[in-house]
Amino acid sequence: MTVDDTTQLPYGWTYEQAKDLDLPYDWELIDGVIVPRGMTTQWHDEVRDGLHFALRSTRAKPYATGVERCTLLAEDTVLKPDVLVFDPTDLDFFEVECLPVSAVSLCVEVVSHGSRAQDRLTKPGLYAQAGVPAFWRVERGSDDQPVVHEFRRDEKSGVYTPVTAHEGYLRTDFPFPISIDLTALLQL
Repeated sequence: MTVDDTTQLPYGWTYEQAKDLDLPYDWELIDGVIVPRGMTTQWHDEVRDGLHFALRSTRAKPYATGVERCTLLAEDTVLKPDVLVFDPTDLDFFEVECLPVSAVSLCVEVVSHGSRAQDRLTKPGLYAQAGVPAFWRVERGSDDQPVVHEFRRDEKSGVYTPVTAHEGYLRTDFPFPISIDLTALLQL
């Protein structure tokens, strides 16, 4: 499908309209606007993949993990968190294209040069508004090691509040007990 083959709603695209577009880039949908996803560095990809592997190998049932998995926050807002933890109960892995936000427990964004504002401001706000209980923002520290900023959603205010910044080791109990050697994520 090309852009000319579909009619855009007055307030922007929906996932159903945009999903089959023949676009020359990977994209996300934010408030009905198609946003190209930027290039990443090797550092970003190593940290993303390392976190995914660590979460996958320590996960507790019923949780599953994913990398850049399409997540439907609203009809007109679809993001692809770098890493996410979700409950696959009642999901048909052979049919599901986009995870429903109600199944997601944790979204992780590894900050990239080209997506700093989205990773630090836009995406956390959208995840919190959609009800995702936890968010991790991963920054590159002064020693080139990952620093994981852990946030939890405050039910009363509906926004994320900081829990802590993890350097060296990440230890947390949500969404299940996790202990990750952050220095082992990179092959420096």
